[in-house]
Amino acid sequence: MPEIGVVEDVDLARLRTAVRNEYAVVANQPGKGFHFHTGRPLAKLLGYSDEWLEGIPESAVESLAGTGNPFSLGEIRPGERVVDIGCGAGMDSFLAAKFTGESGSVVGVDMTPDMLGKARAAAEAANIGNIEFKEALAEELPVPDGWADVVISNGVVNLCPDKPRVFGELLRILKPGGRLQIADILVDKPVPEEAKTEIDLWTG
Repeated sequence: MPEIGVVEDVDLARLRTAVRNEYAVVANQPGKGFHFHTGRPLAKLLGYSDEWLEGIPESAVESLAGTGNPFSLGEIRPGERVVDIGCGAGMDSFLAAKFTGESGSVVGVDMTPDMLGKARAAAEAANIGNIEFKEALAEELPVPDGWADVVISNGVVNLCPDKPRVFGELLRILKPGGRLQIADILVDKPVPEEAKTEIDLWTG
């Protein structure tokens, strides 16, 4: 019997390639128009205040593609260590860096090189020193055990076929008493087995 939360028959390499390709377009052509909301209009829909976004690199804001607002689940406090899973162009990572301040640290993790390139360029241009962006999978996080006070994520866990492995990694990197602040898609009906292997349904 398959483990709950694991999609076993999906072509993992093909799925990851499709996701990378989709979000490379969001990084490089943010105004193209997608089947999902993006950028500053999406930030407004999701409850990000103009005050929060003040000073956040516009290149990060314009390529926002998420499903919710992880900061609505709790404040990031000064001095905390934060990991952003599926950081994309970095808007949530830059917000976390703003909230935690110079005494804190933020690690943004993503598997799409185009998004990471955009995030790193924005951090360098804005001279933001308490943030680092790393290329990796949510299933294999390049973060030490018990490092993070808070793990945030915005619309990424739903794209991972092995959710128990992802949550195992999130719990591994959290300190005792640390916090998960995840915004994502939930379904209230079982997804048909045949639909789980359709790559277009994962990305669309």
